[in-house]
Amino acid sequence: MTVYNQISTNKLKTYLIIFIFILLMSGFFFIIGKFFQNPGLYFAIGISFSLISSLGSYFYSDKIVLFTTGAKPASKKEHFNFYTVTENLAIATGMPMPKLYVMDDQSMNAFATGRDPKHAVVAATTGLLERLDRAELEGVIAHELSHIKNYDILLASIVAVLVGTIALVSDWIMRSLWWRGNDDRRENRSPLLFVLLIIALILTPIVATLIQLTVSRKREFLADATGALITRYPEGLARALEKISGDRHVSTHATSSTAHLFIANPFKKGKGTGSWLASLFSTHPPVEERIRILRNL
Repeated sequence: MTVYNQISTNKLKTYLIIFIFILLMSGFFFIIGKFFQNPGLYFAIGISFSLISSLGSYFYSDKIVLFTTGAKPASKKEHFNFYTVTENLAIATGMPMPKLYVMDDQSMNAFATGRDPKHAVVAATTGLLERLDRAELEGVIAHELSHIKNYDILLASIVAVLVGTIALVSDWIMRSLWWRGNDDRRENRSPLLFVLLIIALILTPIVATLIQLTVSRKREFLADATGALITRYPEGLARALEKISGDRHVSTHATSSTAHLFIANPFKKGKGTGSWLASLFSTHPPVEERIRILRNL
């Protein structure tokens, strides 16, 4: 698959995910409406809410993600290597210089967000900027610029916002059911509707998570390869990934909805056979496999 095919595929996936999100949320609210004996109103709320969320995620996903992760604008004076490495690589690839942000976090990680190369952001943790040498930092930044060039950021940022929205709505409905549990009108409701609502509350976040997983794994391998092509030095990114995977600090800024944005899983997983199920549902491919592929390039 060429880069141009990848870009077209990512754009198509973006529209498809937005469409699935609208169907998912509208159906979810319709089931809620059936339970509360007003399906028409709740369906209209679901359609309106999903459309507003979809448009908001398209145009403001970068701002939402930056707010969620607590990232602040980077200073060229204070983060000289971060700024100059990104500037040099952006010039080398013919891309606009992305805005740079820093997260005050001792874990080692980075991510890119935005809807296109003209509205792109690269963010890194203070731990990563402090503990990587320049060649390793070049590997990480080239990886993130590859995400920007391939329009991975559009797809990943929208998924982050929509998955977070689904989680918030599900939590809100669960709390609403809890507090309205003594409503006298519940006697008139079918037990089957209550079971259906509980199933919807359980399955909707799971479906959202599966969507998140489908868009995040393969793109990491492609960004690794493209990043290595940009720097002409795969070992830089391989060493960076070794340091990141060996870091014992756990991210204080990542959430389950933004985890797939980062260059490596921000939530540390155990090693060995006991972690097989966890790795199956991980937002990232195994770091060891990524390093092996880079060193075989």
